Amino acid sequence: MSKEARIKARELRLAQVAAARRRKRVRLAGGVVIVGLLVAIIGVVVNAASNGDSSPSSASGQLVTPANLTDAGAIPVGQATAPVTLEIYLDYMCPACGKFEQANSGEIDRLIEAGTVKVQLRPISFLDRTSMGSKYSTRAANAMATVADRAPESVWAFNTELFNHQPEEGTRGLSDDQIADLARKAGVGGDVVDVFTRRTFERWVATSTEAAFKSGVQGTPTIKINGTVFEGNVYASGPLTQAIEAAAGGAE
Repeated sequence: MSKEARIKARELRLAQVAAARRRKRVRLAGGVVIVGLLVAIIGVVVNAASNGDSSPSSASGQLVTPANLTDAGAIPVGQATAPVTLEIYLDYMCPACGKFEQANSGEIDRLIEAGTVKVQLRPISFLDRTSMGSKYSTRAANAMATVADRAPESVWAFNTELFNHQPEEGTRGLSDDQIADLARKAGVGGDVVDVFTRRTFERWVATSTEAAFKSGVQGTPTIKINGTVFEGNVYASGPLTQAIEAAAGGAE
């Protein structure tokens, strides 16, 4: 091979190496862009998931607080003079809340009737994310808030109906019409039921949910007796009744 041919061959190899390096840089740059986009997308998804549908910023309308609440903002049931206060944080989509209701509702009914306990309901909506976009927890809690505001005598019966017909977690939940039918079954008048779909108390539900978790509530059901978290078995009939009766005895 002549000297001139060797020079040309060397120049060709150098050109090929340079081209390969340029292609590599393009691939790397493209990979960085793709990774960056993925990180951004993941960040949006994580942020949306962490905020959830029940954050006050995502709830529509102005903040309207239901009438007939306790000074602490709970929905009351029972005689105000009862010596024991039973506070229940619940989500109407929560299967554990349904189990609690099945185990204890009969005894709580009896203790309310006897004037031993007064109940403070705190419906929250952190399980909106499990109802396929239908916001069932918010819709049910808003309906309960509406009943508390306009038909407080029917609150406990409506609470019972919602749990007796509790939908499975991960479904769309009950429709607005089905919630309305349960309210009517609980004795709520049509003029009140017709207000459910206005979502008057949606922002209140979201604000209450946020406040519950800020106060230390970690899930539902959370049960408090006279302000102290009940640590016993909430899924069996007996332990809660014994704790309430003991508290009542201590208050005498």
